[in-house]
Amino acid sequence: MHLVDQIKEKARKNLQTVVLPESYDERMLFAAEKIVAQRLANIIILGDPAKIQADAAAKGINLAGVELLNPAASPKLDHYIADLVELRKSKGLTAADARKLLTADDNLYYAGMMVRNGDAGGEVAGATGTTGNVLKAAFQTVGPAKGIKTVSSFFLMVTKTPSFGENGIILFADCAVNPNPDAQALAEIAVATAGNCKAFLDVDARVALLSFSTKGSASHADCDKVLKALEIAKQIKPDMQIDGELQADAALLPNVGSKKAPGSAVAGKANVLIFPDLDAGNIAYKLVERVAGAEAVGPIIQGLAKPVNDLSRGCSVDDIVNVTAITAVQAAQG
Repeated sequence: MHLVDQIKEKARKNLQTVVLPESYDERMLFAAEKIVAQRLANIIILGDPAKIQADAAAKGINLAGVELLNPAASPKLDHYIADLVELRKSKGLTAADARKLLTADDNLYYAGMMVRNGDAGGEVAGATGTTGNVLKAAFQTVGPAKGIKTVSSFFLMVTKTPSFGENGIILFADCAVNPNPDAQALAEIAVATAGNCKAFLDVDARVALLSFSTKGSASHADCDKVLKALEIAKQIKPDMQIDGELQADAALLPNVGSKKAPGSAVAGKANVLIFPDLDAGNIAYKLVERVAGAEAVGPIIQGLAKPVNDLSRGCSVDDIVNVTAITAVQAAQG
């Protein structure tokens, strides 16, 4: 079964509620119809219900089973305003400012407060809004996961080599968000990605912190950062299988791993690769995708207390459906 189909099956088994704030984009309406028809999630769309229904009717979209919610008329608006003011009081946010954010046309802050308060399990946005705006609203409402300050991303890389990772699937992080993470951030990215390995592949993570050096074969400040990240990650999650610094071949190939890092529980069999910076991660995933013909599923946002995922503004309807299924699986992890 294809990975996306596996993810959809997981979503169906533990149905979650996902909010789509961008009702003014017809792709979201088409996607909502498909998501409900495929029983991937319960869907809430934010905006003026009358306008949404009219837009849907004009396009022949059936929104039966989809909840339509107008933030400005919601009975929970005042509660969300008070909650957001409390969250942002150190920044001097007033009730009037909070009301403006929560009733803004993009609906991003209202969606975030729904997720924060458990009125939705997760959120999918970015078909129209920029990544910066989506993540800013998510960070200020949903907030970071406990013990984690770094919001990051990962890709599920489906390769054509079953001996790599987990039947050919490897998690790459961070390939989309953090340009130059320090050791603390790198450790937090590793911990978050390990959790998502378990959530999506149903296996324990074997995390390799990548470098141009393996076990001291080179000496440089960049290698020291990776070693410090290893130490911090072990403190955050002592039972996690993680090792570094490892070169990519030592992480993936058993014969190389046993030679360069003898005795390592990760070398030669890593299913999670943590890149030292965004240059390395972004270049690597694109090369593996384009040169090796792998499929890149993502980027998937991680490190938030509850899932919020960002779409490309060029996304297709099927992209929205797939990311919603991914978000539902994340939400089911609690």
